[in-house]
Amino acid sequence: MANSPQAKKRARQNEARFQVNKARRSRIRTFLRKAEEAIASGDKDAAKAAVQALQPELMRGVTKGVFHKNTAARKMSRLVSRVKAIA
Repeated sequence: MANSPQAKKRARQNEARFQVNKARRSRIRTFLRKAEEAIASGDKDAAKAAVQALQPELMRGVTKGVFHKNTAARKMSRLVSRVKAIA
């Protein structure tokens, strides 16, 4: 366990940051799940709207350091191509 005051403060900061990032990750995963479900339903308009709602959330996760830039880009690319494939 942390002994010095600096180490104790750093432990508190790490825990607080972990909770914030956990909430951000959870929010993004919810948007991802909604997009996946919309694509699976076969409704192109709903899928398109869900992916458009997901995009700023994913990018916000990138700027906040929750996801890597390329990870977000890869997820968006795959989802958009799946939306386009809906007949």
